[in-house]
Amino acid sequence: MTAPAIETAGLVKTFGDNRAVDGVDLTVPTGTVYGLLGPNGAGKTTVVRMLATLLRPDGGTARVFGHDVVREADAVRSRVSLTGQYASVDEDLTGTENLVLLARLLGHSRAQSRDRSAQLLTAFGLTEAADRQVKKYSGGMRRRIDIAASILNTPDLLFLDEPTTGLDPRSRNQVWDIVRIVVAAGTTVLLTTQYLDEADQLAGRIAVIDHGRVIAEGTPGELKSSIGAGTVHVRLRDAARRPEAERLLASVLGTTVQQGSDPVALTARADAGGSDQGAAELAARALARLAEAGIVVDDFSLGQPSLDEVFLALTDRPAPQEVPA
Repeated sequence: MTAPAIETAGLVKTFGDNRAVDGVDLTVPTGTVYGLLGPNGAGKTTVVRMLATLLRPDGGTARVFGHDVVREADAVRSRVSLTGQYASVDEDLTGTENLVLLARLLGHSRAQSRDRSAQLLTAFGLTEAADRQVKKYSGGMRRRIDIAASILNTPDLLFLDEPTTGLDPRSRNQVWDIVRIVVAAGTTVLLTTQYLDEADQLAGRIAVIDHGRVIAEGTPGELKSSIGAGTVHVRLRDAARRPEAERLLASVLGTTVQQGSDPVALTARADAGGSDQGAAELAARALARLAEAGIVVDDFSLGQPSLDEVFLALTDRPAPQEVPA
């Protein structure tokens, strides 16, 4: 059987009195995107830095393609690449100059370096900007050139540490497309993110990490199913009646009701012991109670929980929200 790309057992890292990583167990299959999901300060980047041999663990074990990250660090480094949270290319150089320089440092000939750079600039939609200084690139272009630099030599394992933080939706989608292309070529990707939709879009399996510990792990579908059969979404006609509707829904559903950013929106779990039929019956009773109170509902739906609701249920706080660039 093929060894997992990553295996950790009881991985620990402390900084003074802060136990940043507190006994993390992970198994990441090869050829997949595996998501590490959690808020800022959860320990995601520290885990990545240990796996990439940039930090020495204080406890536990970690293996990358069967190689111990401490005793066989050189073997690990030969098979991995890391794109951190901030662009690491030289802003005073052009896109082409950056890639050619790094390719030469990796041992490619001058001709090979130019050919490989041109291939990546074309693949990542940067040909027109190839001769422009990187400091004149947009945020999304910087992330693309940074990922291109990470795969000049195609790695077996690519660490992407919050690759879309601060990007606008279009740039994020472009980065997502690049990740899919990299994985289709055979590279395993460990993706850290605080954006739930990003994990939902890209990752085959997700570990939710908080305060240095893995608090849940599974496919996106498994994580959603773990907190109940369905979620009720309501849009009212009259925003002034939202507080009353919130109280009625909480009474019928027996759970906390969340107010959406839309002033007429409410969301709540319909937890009926994991039963789809029971969730539907609860939702129907909730709708009837609103009607009895004379509260007009313009839109009502019962659907699968989102990863946002999973995060709230697991951590007892809302997921971090993206701030557009």
